[in-house]
Amino acid sequence: MLTTNPYDDDKLREECGVFGVSATDGAAALVALGLHALQHRGQEAAGITTFDGAHFHTHRAMGHVAGNFDRDDVIRSLPGTVACGHVRYSTTGETALRNVQPLYAELSTGGFAIAHNGNISNAMRLRRELVRRGSIFQSTSDTETIIHLVATSNYRTLLDRFIDALKQIEGAYSLIVMTPEGMIACRDPLGIRPLVMGKLGDAVIFASETVALDVVGATFVRAIEPGELVIVQGSEIRSIRPFAPMAARPCIFEWVYFSRPDSIVDDHSIYSVRKAIGAQLAIESPVDADLVIPVPDSGTPAAIGYAQQSGIPFELGIIRSHYVGRTFISPGDKVRHLGVKLKHNANRALIKGKRVILVDDSIVRGTTSLKIVEMMREAGAAEVHMRIASPPTRHSCFYGVDTPEREKLLAAKLDLGGMTGFIHADSLNFISIDGLYKALGEAKRADVRPKYCDACFTGDYPTTLTDHDEGSEVDQFAMLAERVI
Repeated sequence: MLTTNPYDDDKLREECGVFGVSATDGAAALVALGLHALQHRGQEAAGITTFDGAHFHTHRAMGHVAGNFDRDDVIRSLPGTVACGHVRYSTTGETALRNVQPLYAELSTGGFAIAHNGNISNAMRLRRELVRRGSIFQSTSDTETIIHLVATSNYRTLLDRFIDALKQIEGAYSLIVMTPEGMIACRDPLGIRPLVMGKLGDAVIFASETVALDVVGATFVRAIEPGELVIVQGSEIRSIRPFAPMAARPCIFEWVYFSRPDSIVDDHSIYSVRKAIGAQLAIESPVDADLVIPVPDSGTPAAIGYAQQSGIPFELGIIRSHYVGRTFISPGDKVRHLGVKLKHNANRALIKGKRVILVDDSIVRGTTSLKIVEMMREAGAAEVHMRIASPPTRHSCFYGVDTPEREKLLAAKLDLGGMTGFIHADSLNFISIDGLYKALGEAKRADVRPKYCDACFTGDYPTTLTDHDEGSEVDQFAMLAERVI
């Protein structure tokens, strides 16, 4: 079930970030630092698992990394030279401690810990089959399915059992796995979710983004390739590719929104790509105005690119408070609806009497865009135009991104004129899908097979969607699992 917190910002949410380190003293502290750098990828919960050569140790908690893993007593409770960690938003399974990763189990081969970024799109079907064969699930997370597939595999070695499990799942995954034999990092054959490898002295590090390597002082080595498994055992590093080669389809939204601007993805600077998107947006959708204003913080690089291309001054017309947590919920509608002003406030002296262009990364439900436009009008803006640095989001994501059901997506219900009226803007435009590819330095979609997964814009899903296609039977099973497990 894909749901979005209705009290949070009206944004698509990445499910999680992962970080792992092998062969270094104080591994838990290093993972905690890495998770701090990946906090933007998941803010509901965090966890770290370590291995000291004899035993596994785990600490998982709801909330941010800070406050849970900046305590000496917690880090001391996680001894070992091998560790992996996870920050989470929930896209499958309830928001509860039992779903916080890394998940851990004792298998016949020994301890097995797993951290997962992505979403398994046939998890419900697999889960039904496993339960019928006697598996007992302890969570409602799709990730636990992998553990049971490994546990029930008929292959002899743990690596072969793990590969057997991966060959039964569909969807998106970047995984870090810890066993007594070592650490395994892998990506799905399409490379939908990101994963990179770095080095810090003799230590091997895996992370969802390069910024996490920067924060711990590690050197970027390379991206884990789609369909690749990298196995680290002591000082030995080896790579295997057990899947048939496929044309990669990484998630295009990593460049639009998910990744931090200071990360590098597939040799592209996220910051530079977002500026290029803004410049292309200015070419495609010009408007006569006085100011270009970003919707902070995610709209800022695109707004800079739009301003530079158009020649219209860039200004900080909206000031964001960085001290409001995403869990603020008021019991009353009147106060709850003021929540946007807790995070964003208009720079009135700058805006009054001006024609402004608001630049944001996306529109999902449209509720936050409406509030931002109204904020500009209340501050005295003469005209309010909105430009969006991604195409209209018309389809749900099934690969680890928290999107509403399709009927709740504004662009799935309304045409451009209807959306413009809904958010009360004087004009609204989105970058085209071809323009988005152009900003990434790629050929237009009409000329070649798409290089990226852009299903949230086009509906062109690169994998089968078993659970979604099976519909109500899966939904009933998911509801049953929520009640009884």
